[in-house]
Amino acid sequence: METSDTPEPSLLPDSDPQRELLHNEVHARPSARIRLPALIVFVAVLNEGVTREQEGEHLRRLPGLAQLSQERLQGNFLRLRFEEHTLKWERHTEFTRYSIVQELPEGAGLGTSDPALLDALVTPPGWLRDIPGRTVAAIQLVMLHADLPEQTPDAQAALMGLAQRWLGDRAVVASQLGGGHSWALTDFALRPSGFERMLVLAPPGTTETRAGRISQRLLELETYRLMALRGLPVAKALSPMLADAETQLATITAQLENKSTSDQALLDQLVSLAAKVERATAENNYRFSATHAYDTLVTQRIGELREKPIPGTQTIGEFMQRRLSPAMATVAATGQRLASLSERVSRTSALLRTRVDIVTEAQNQQLLEKLTKGQELQLRLQSTVEGLSIAAISYYVVSLALYLGKAGKAAGLPINPEMVAGAMIPLVLWGVWRTTKRIHEKLHAAH
Repeated sequence: METSDTPEPSLLPDSDPQRELLHNEVHARPSARIRLPALIVFVAVLNEGVTREQEGEHLRRLPGLAQLSQERLQGNFLRLRFEEHTLKWERHTEFTRYSIVQELPEGAGLGTSDPALLDALVTPPGWLRDIPGRTVAAIQLVMLHADLPEQTPDAQAALMGLAQRWLGDRAVVASQLGGGHSWALTDFALRPSGFERMLVLAPPGTTETRAGRISQRLLELETYRLMALRGLPVAKALSPMLADAETQLATITAQLENKSTSDQALLDQLVSLAAKVERATAENNYRFSATHAYDTLVTQRIGELREKPIPGTQTIGEFMQRRLSPAMATVAATGQRLASLSERVSRTSALLRTRVDIVTEAQNQQLLEKLTKGQELQLRLQSTVEGLSIAAISYYVVSLALYLGKAGKAAGLPINPEMVAGAMIPLVLWGVWRTTKRIHEKLHAAH
């Protein structure tokens, strides 16, 4: 049957612009396939202030990668395959991870004591040291085939002795992973090289994909643990400031209650305290939120390990939780303490604002009363002035009538000017008063 090159018609509405991106997010960081025995050299660095261009330039220093395009680093994940090893680059919000998977050096198998692993590192000399950023985690993870013993204390103790010797005869924590499928051991100790070591023992026949999942969970577990702990120094540094701020707020509240300090002075103190608290919140809120998120990821990764204990040894999950939980509780308590302090400052500010508003309202009431009294006096004065004005206007009108009468008498008219002026006084007074009243009525009607 011949096939047509014509694309099939779409049966769906137009896709959201981000649909493909969101759909492919589940495939963004696939697990590695690791063939045992293997050495994984893992480095995680904080990437604050480090650009993708700088990281790309550093990757191009590797043999054969001089033509690596910057576009390949836009997806936050890149796996580079070489003849004898692979390198995985992953950029996250706060850190970037580099994972090198290579063959296990000779003489580094189980039975050796604290083998030198970095002597056979496949990257050029100084390449790890020059990774842009600041190191937050560095792990040498060795994965070996081993016949796991029966679930008997003696057999397990024998294998534990070999593994502990491989780690340098240090106190170790260990777990059976996947319900007993494989073992993971570590001492969580930093070597002089700056690395810590982990050892995974898996039975022959372990698939490459399963080995990749185990390595990914262990490496992420330790990285997220260290990232979560970055909130602890912040919380400890904030404690003295929070204690001082709480004491200052208690003093301000007492002064507010006793009315022993002026409102302006209290307001100045509260504004200064509120600014200090809000600045601390703005500077550290992200760190506390990130700590909570990383702690949640640690708990998830521990659950994914599906640990079983090895007699006489603390499991990795127990070790993590017993040492991580107090730190996370401290960070959470500090974050809550900071939020509570901010709320209390807001409530105190509201109380002070209410008191100031009441005082202001009383002052406004007194001012209004003064204005009312002033208006009453002004009305009385105005009435008095209006009465005098009526008399003055009437006087001038009567005077004009008197002069007019005198002029008529001089012209020969038979009139008595004084009698005319006297007779007009009541009429003039009434006319001026009536005219003034009409003017007032018109003004009131206009308002």
